[in-house]
Amino acid sequence: MQTLLHNATFFTGRELVSDSALLTHDGIIDGFASRYAVPEDAQQIDCKGLTVMAGLIDLQIAGGGGFLFSGHPDERALNAMASAITSSGTAGFLIAMPTNTADVYRKAFRALREHPHPAVMGLHLEGPYISTAKRGAHARELIRKPSLEDLSALLEEAGGVIRMMTVAPEVCTPEIIKLIRDHGITVAAGHSNASFRQASDGFTNGIETTTHLFNAMSSMHHRDPGLPGAAFYSETACASIIADGIHVDYSMLAIAKKIMQERLFLISDAVEENSSGAYQHIRQHDRFTLPDGTLSGSSLTMIDAVRNCVRYAGIDRYEALKMASIYPARLIRANDRGVIAPGARADLIVLDDELELKGIFTDGRMKFKN
Repeated sequence: MQTLLHNATFFTGRELVSDSALLTHDGIIDGFASRYAVPEDAQQIDCKGLTVMAGLIDLQIAGGGGFLFSGHPDERALNAMASAITSSGTAGFLIAMPTNTADVYRKAFRALREHPHPAVMGLHLEGPYISTAKRGAHARELIRKPSLEDLSALLEEAGGVIRMMTVAPEVCTPEIIKLIRDHGITVAAGHSNASFRQASDGFTNGIETTTHLFNAMSSMHHRDPGLPGAAFYSETACASIIADGIHVDYSMLAIAKKIMQERLFLISDAVEENSSGAYQHIRQHDRFTLPDGTLSGSSLTMIDAVRNCVRYAGIDRYEALKMASIYPARLIRANDRGVIAPGARADLIVLDDELELKGIFTDGRMKFKN
């Protein structure tokens, strides 16, 4: 059955459309049409004069719904995470997997292969080829030195479920980066103590983005601008950023946005409370920490991050929405997500003027929030 959404301003990811209705069919967008030029049996949904756009995209979230996926890499955790995350307006996400044991990796790969979920776009493997000096919350003893043999075995076992991989460019040769890219994986620089030159060489060699800009990386210093400076200086490298005002001050978020423009996008880097395994996260009132107090993750949702960009960093509302939808989708070449366009997935959200989530449209059904 076709479904028509009307009485809305549609933000396509590129422009605003307010004089048409949106037609979908079997979870796919057909395009814009007149409300009165559709089949009589089409389901019509009144969007109450609100804004409708594609569901948000998060390329780095480690937990939700009561589960940290690396602590419970199974179907139950996957489905609980997906349910919680999609209910917050994020329609597609990569599960972030921190540096881990071979057994945990194996279980995670199998869970995603055997229990696919439409919202789960794959894994974002943070590590294991990262810097011990900038490991952040990662377990030192699990960090590995990269080799083509070790990487080949890891990628073969993954069976195609890895969509993004964060590495430290100073420990990865061009051959390592090429092998990751040859498997269709977006390579990110992060958890890295790279100098400006090492980071710049990494971008030249095929690294496309930077993981949680400023966090767990070399500092931007006037004698060596480090990884942040290399990201700023590059004309093509992108960067994710955590807009909670804790991981990065809002003034630095505004500076990074002014410099990087469309190359800067949002992630939540959210985790979940967990008391077992290699990664034990304790919930504080506005963040998560390790038992020793080390900052270990955020409690953000993506729509929280969007609002923070607008309220505290002076970023235009529609630009902030792009940072949480079309920009991350474009980076990992998910062309059917993050936009309203013919052939794209009809996973849509409804927002009011304050960017509060008012409804979610998926599987041909609209669920308005009270």
